[in-house]
Amino acid sequence: MKLLFILFITGLFSSVTWLGNFNDATAEAAKTHKYILVNFSGSDWCGPCIRERKEILETATFENFASDHLVLVRADFPRQKKNLLSKEQTKLNEQLADKYNPDGKFPYTLLIDEHGKVLKYWDGFPNESPEKFVAQINEITNAAN
Repeated sequence: MKLLFILFITGLFSSVTWLGNFNDATAEAAKTHKYILVNFSGSDWCGPCIRERKEILETATFENFASDHLVLVRADFPRQKKNLLSKEQTKLNEQLADKYNPDGKFPYTLLIDEHGKVLKYWDGFPNESPEKFVAQINEITNAAN
């Protein structure tokens, strides 16, 4: 009974890992032959970004798929003083934005292959279910293989 309880609690709190360093993500993707999903977010000021996280990126449907198929990168740009990132992380996020999001769109989510090629992007809140979002990624990654 204790084991079942532990497994249940672990299942409730398990989630995927979002990296902050795109170079680490690229290395991981090359090693594991996974695709990279980059999410540009304003976590404490951008309403559509908050919705995307809650309604798609933090759902069990997305996380279950991502754990086996994706390397995740979040480039967050918070504004509130209490949420500000380290200077190092801010610099990494800005470098990534310079390369993949020069217009400063939020939210802006990209599916990228292990070589840095953008396969798909979502400009703004993807107004769809987590299942549809995952199906789009799956369709693109299957076609790319």
